[in-house]
Amino acid sequence: MGGAVSRLTVLGSCGAWPEAGRACAGFLLEHNGFRVVLDLGYGAAPRLFAHCRDGLPDAVIVTHEHPDHCADVSALGRAWHYTVQAGEPSARLPLHCTPGTVRRLEAMEPRPHPETLFEVRDLAEPADIGPFRMTPHPLPHHQPNFGVRLTAPGLTVAYTGDTGPSPTLAELGRDADLFICDATLRTQPPEPRYLMTAAEAGHWAAQAGARRLLLTHFWPGTDRPAAAEEARARFGGEVLVAEEDLTIEL
Repeated sequence: MGGAVSRLTVLGSCGAWPEAGRACAGFLLEHNGFRVVLDLGYGAAPRLFAHCRDGLPDAVIVTHEHPDHCADVSALGRAWHYTVQAGEPSARLPLHCTPGTVRRLEAMEPRPHPETLFEVRDLAEPADIGPFRMTPHPLPHHQPNFGVRLTAPGLTVAYTGDTGPSPTLAELGRDADLFICDATLRTQPPEPRYLMTAAEAGHWAAQAGARRLLLTHFWPGTDRPAAAEEARARFGGEVLVAEEDLTIEL
């Protein structure tokens, strides 16, 4: 792939477990020929391979260790081992993640060990990933979770992973061209809060001054059009709903 292309493709949009015909969290961000995966949960790998027919991605970011965000990284590791490493045994795919993510991957497939497949880097540390500067933002969740802000000249994409409401979200999504935001819940539960509603996603997108909002991580069975309307009541920009294989030009 060549040329000045910037786009995001939804690989999976569900939280917890995938609805029939769908997948859990996963996105493919492409910018000027560089491809980075943001999470890869249950069922997301087949769609990744469909959208990378000319090869595999250049880097992977996993926001936290829950399997609806990282289970299919194991499938990607196998694909990497049997294709790329078959010709270049020392080649490893950059993987920015939490330590718990590596432990989960190792439990699924200890041989070859994930660290022989992936060049593991601590997601807590800012990093240059291809054309992007990646800045992590710790956010409230049941496990250590980092929202990530990816900036390149003329482009900013922010992604929450899973999160409860937090003032940090305004910083994470500040002036982003696209703010990919957790919208799991249909109603607000008691404190402490580790996930958000679509209305709350709209609120924080407005606080951030983001240009567009992409709602994702829907609990199976969620009325997605209704969720979008709840977000629009709080956010004046464009509200998009994550659907598998949706491609958004950036």
